[in-house]
Amino acid sequence: MKDNGPTTHRFVCVLNKKVEIGRALNALGHLAVGLCSIYDDTSQFRFQTYVDAEGTEHKEISDNPFIVLKAKNGNKIRDLRNILREKSVPFTDYTNTMVEGTYLEQHRQTRKTREEDLEYFGICFFATHEEAKELTRKFSLYV
Repeated sequence: MKDNGPTTHRFVCVLNKKVEIGRALNALGHLAVGLCSIYDDTSQFRFQTYVDAEGTEHKEISDNPFIVLKAKNGNKIRDLRNILREKSVPFTDYTNTMVEGTYLEQHRQTRKTREEDLEYFGICFFATHEEAKELTRKFSLYV
């Protein structure tokens, strides 16, 4: 274990509370994996290997908090998405067009759907504690 001092950043995922839990968790997985792939430098993620009492390694776990919040609906996620774009905060989002059929069918469905007609299932981003709190103060914990 390497002591990197206190964390300064957090992962945040906001999920649409109207989406069935299985689909919401599927979206969460896609969002988290995608978010990590858009960063060239992942050192801020502070990934470490945890080792248990038998010496078994549990690899690539972040020191940073991963906060999951809920939005009342997809439009609230759209609003957050617009703010993140304005502030140039990298993010991933997941919509209703990314669910049914093969990945090719999902791409086609997304391409033919106007942004205003998309139903957002979730959004994920990485920011400082302070910025994340400011951006998400209107959302509550997903419990």
